[in-house]
Amino acid sequence: MGLANIGIPGLILIVVLALIIFGPKKLPEIGKAAGETLREFKSTANDIMEGKSENVEQKDKT
Repeated sequence: MGLANIGIPGLILIVVLALIIFGPKKLPEIGKAAGETLREFKSTANDIMEGKSENVEQKDKT
């Protein structure tokens, strides 16, 4: 049972707990920060993967 198998009831529980813990004023800031972090992670991962594919293509040419 992984993180992908949370389901709708689990997501609702997480949102309710986040509202209780952080409050409605802080939650948008936390969501924005999480989104920016995820975007940065994806960008870095794509850059790494592109670099690896370029290295493989260069090795094939030689």
